[in-house]
Amino acid sequence: MSTNPVVFVLNGPNLNLLGMREPEIYGTDTLDDIAGRLDDQARELGFDIDFRQSNHEGHLVDWLHEAQAVGAKAVLINAGAYTHTSIALHDAIKSIKVPVIEVHLSDPMKREAFRHISYVGMVAHSCFAGHGAKSYELALDAAARL
Repeated sequence: MSTNPVVFVLNGPNLNLLGMREPEIYGTDTLDDIAGRLDDQARELGFDIDFRQSNHEGHLVDWLHEAQAVGAKAVLINAGAYTHTSIALHDAIKSIKVPVIEVHLSDPMKREAFRHISYVGMVAHSCFAGHGAKSYELALDAAARL
């Protein structure tokens, strides 16, 4: 059993379809591709990754609470569409002491107007967006510096 600090990486709705879903916006990397690269990067940084995806808002809320309970070093979250709609995620992030870093493959500010509001971003420590799958890697580097 590893004694490395853990970073949770939480992914919201439709991210299970990465690589197939709108590759012109989200790229061709699958979520498994991203998880594999992050796992390698985390090992180099001395962390363990707990990488999860759900299409259900309540799972994401529960996992944020779990990150607090296990003493995670940080949470990276790509909440997908819940970013723009979920006061429940906003409140869950606000209720924990673990730093949360918002992640997006595309840049929501360069997309539809409804994507310009981020309830996650209002309470997140920082945000990495618009760099494709590299957004996750940049966020993990930032988590290592916390």
